[in-house]
Amino acid sequence: MVARRFQLAAEHGGRVAGADDHNTHAAKFWHSGLSFGPEPFYMSFKKKAALALIRTKLQLLNLLSKRRAAAAAFHLFTTPQYRNRKDLPEIYRAAESLRFRFQEFDIQGYRWNDGAPRRLLILHGFESGIVNFEQYIQPFIDRGFCVLGFDAPAHGRSSGTQMNVRIYMQFIEEIRDRFGPIERFMGHSLGGLSLCLALEEQGHTEGARAVLIAAATETRTAIDMYFRFLKLPATLRPAFDAFVESRGGHPVHWFSVARAIRNLHLPVLWVHDEDDDMTPLSDVDPVRRSGLPHVTFYITKGLGHRRIYRDPGVIRKVVDFLAS
Repeated sequence: MVARRFQLAAEHGGRVAGADDHNTHAAKFWHSGLSFGPEPFYMSFKKKAALALIRTKLQLLNLLSKRRAAAAAFHLFTTPQYRNRKDLPEIYRAAESLRFRFQEFDIQGYRWNDGAPRRLLILHGFESGIVNFEQYIQPFIDRGFCVLGFDAPAHGRSSGTQMNVRIYMQFIEEIRDRFGPIERFMGHSLGGLSLCLALEEQGHTEGARAVLIAAATETRTAIDMYFRFLKLPATLRPAFDAFVESRGGHPVHWFSVARAIRNLHLPVLWVHDEDDDMTPLSDVDPVRRSGLPHVTFYITKGLGHRRIYRDPGVIRKVVDFLAS
């Protein structure tokens, strides 16, 4: 996930920001309009040079101030570099459009089948958008659901440039306050992590159910991959982790599906692929081995991280689980 994200960073304009020692603001530090391909092996010289520049600037900043380097690295880590604004399918154009202000963000959302007895909230992943979940909407309408979907802050047709798990958790709470009660939830990737943490922290209604698809299981794994990809010095990691805690209110290990799911008290279907190279199955295995009675696993093969939620078999499994 991290490697792909930062290949996209240079493709869509990589940005690195620094912050002052008191973290009062983030200053623009670097920008490039160069582009990356999907795999490092196939990068052109210009693309490799763009990545090298990001690495060098962060490494130099680390020599000057670890806190400022951590702030800059965190800023890049939480800045979506790709925004999905593809044309809306017909089912979105026919939906009720929902617009509201959340913090400093103007949010775009959609509602189908308002007035149905049960509500479902769909949560997309990082650098994705609610438009990618078109194939779930009609099956849930047919099962008698009101379906809610939103572009998260800094994604799709919502405004903003920064997105992290804490913002996503607060966003979920805002949606539940405005459009709830919501009894059914499904989240992909970062949406799955944020959903799990939100349900742990905010609670849920009686009879609620949730689906996690390729959930971003361990934040520490994402950070590990990020540091390896950018070849950031190990001496920066403690400052980076401390910066995460200062922003999120918890240490890095708290931002974990494997930790939070043990504290949930609702049925959960966890869908994950053996070949997921963004959120590895090895992070999921400890939860599988623990035999939590409220968690059911559906493990696929060959679907990876993004194709998994589009697979017809997965769609049927998810709809059947949430409709029961």
